[in-house]
Amino acid sequence: MNAKKERLEEWRKHYQQLEDLHLMLEMAREAGDEEILKEVLSDSEELLRSVKDLELRGLLSAEEDAKNAILTIHPGAGGTESQDWAQMLMRMYLRWAERRNFKTQVLDILAGEEAGIKSVTIEVKGPYAYGFLKSEIGVHRLVRISPFDANGRRHTSFASVFVLPEIE
Repeated sequence: MNAKKERLEEWRKHYQQLEDLHLMLEMAREAGDEEILKEVLSDSEELLRSVKDLELRGLLSAEEDAKNAILTIHPGAGGTESQDWAQMLMRMYLRWAERRNFKTQVLDILAGEEAGIKSVTIEVKGPYAYGFLKSEIGVHRLVRISPFDANGRRHTSFASVFVLPEIE
């Protein structure tokens, strides 16, 4: 309940800041002051970033959303094709985490015989890591012309992704 009260108070604070910026804008227009207009623009961009962050935190409001995450990927049936797809997913999640400045550590990996991986477990550390990743839980499908098929046929590959919040 305290978290909800804190978020409501933040929304009120942002609303007051918006009203203050509106008043400053009107005064700057009347006075024709370019410096104040630049300051209002800068402050409004900062307020917009803060509101977007608050909105995101509202979407990720479950208690476990703020925690670090443990991500596990397993290929489906299909041998090399699915193992290659699982490896692509692993690279994608590692790069995604890097772009968000999350720390990652591969806790366990089992390489495939020809290509790809048989399984991988990754620890993802960062604010709201579990909240962002929990929507990835499920089976992921890839349809492509297989680089492993000499006849160049289309193959459908599956890999399952599990995400758990890290328990402290």
